[in-house]
Amino acid sequence: MTQQAVRWTADQVLALAPDAASRKAGSKLGVAGPWSQAGGSEEGTVWGLCRGSGSKPYQTVIDIADPTGPAYKCSCPSRKFPCKHALGLLLLWAGAADAVPSGPAPDWAAQWIEGRRGRAERKAADGGSGASSPADPEAARRRAERRAGRITAGATELERRLADLLRGGLASAESAGYGLWEETAARMVDAQASGLAARVRELGAIPSSGPGWPVRLLEECALLHLLDQGWLRRERLPDDLAATVRSRVGLSGSADGPPVRDRWLVLAQYDTADARLTTRRIWLYGAESGRTALLLSYGAAGRAPELALPVGLAFEAEVSAYAGGGQSRAALGERFTPPAPAAIRPAGLTTFQAAARYGEALRTDPWLDSCPVTLDRVVPTPDGDAWQLADADGESALPLTPASRSRPELWRLVALSGGAPVTVFGECGHRGFTPLTAWATSGSDAVPLC
Repeated sequence: MTQQAVRWTADQVLALAPDAASRKAGSKLGVAGPWSQAGGSEEGTVWGLCRGSGSKPYQTVIDIADPTGPAYKCSCPSRKFPCKHALGLLLLWAGAADAVPSGPAPDWAAQWIEGRRGRAERKAADGGSGASSPADPEAARRRAERRAGRITAGATELERRLADLLRGGLASAESAGYGLWEETAARMVDAQASGLAARVRELGAIPSSGPGWPVRLLEECALLHLLDQGWLRRERLPDDLAATVRSRVGLSGSADGPPVRDRWLVLAQYDTADARLTTRRIWLYGAESGRTALLLSYGAAGRAPELALPVGLAFEAEVSAYAGGGQSRAALGERFTPPAPAAIRPAGLTTFQAAARYGEALRTDPWLDSCPVTLDRVVPTPDGDAWQLADADGESALPLTPASRSRPELWRLVALSGGAPVTVFGECGHRGFTPLTAWATSGSDAVPLC
């Protein structure tokens, strides 16, 4: 089977969109009307000219078969990645074989394809080595010691501020306003403890956030105190827990675990953004290893990260785990095949088993918000003003998180189920379950829910 014959579904294409606006705009371009000279090759590339508002059409070309992941080139000025034209062309290609016929690539497309693959071949020939000089290990050690000292000073100051809060009573947090927390978070940033700063900012949003906020504030203060104490006593901790503490305070680790070569199914992909950074989370499942791995990639504010993988497809690659007890994060290494359809699905759990798995994960990482699980044979059902996923063959259920209940994708899950059991992959945590991908039956395609 040639790559040109392996076509994705529309859901798999739209899962690559950097945001909802791109998804909507790309969908409008997934028809033949705006396109001319659309074509593709058996090597897995597609191209076309898309009519825009200017006098010249936009030149769009996509390399689908590259083992390093789909690559895009478009002459439009968009900073989004992939742009709406790339999404539209992929939707056109996925929709019907005659819409993007096979043929020779035009010069503008062939030049980009040959240049990209030539660079990949040269990189493979020299072993991927760079020209940078080796790092000075002694200088790196001194930098690490200086940063650890700054974090220790920040953690010590944070302990004093938490003690002052408890002595003054939690009610004082409501009258102090958000400025106190933001100033404390800024001090943690100065201490180069970005993880502590993020948790402090979350504290600032709890006072006056609704009934029971003092209890939630006390719980989060206790977790922050535990993290502080973990850092200050890190030499006494087991290696895995010490690595988890370093990661939680904001020290970046390394993916030094042994590479695991497997056929990895793309379970889910979604972005979160703040004023400075866009973070993309991609969940993978290994068909042979049974492991679930999380890939993180980042883009500057307003720009999507470059790594994008279509949900529901699988590819063969090596993945290396980051240090830390119970950590799911991994780094993607060499890729050997492009993403393609595969009859792979994680083993499912009951809702009771999923909650128990999250509880076990907390033993190795007390600060874990959620863990990845696949629920088998569950039915989305209303629960008063909320929703839950109930076991079709049992009596237990998991509530959906408040954020997922407000997303339009919830109704997509309800429609997919139609009252019948479905399989759902998502994140299970103390706030509930967040559905990310669903399958209606054993042979159905994955339906992204984020």
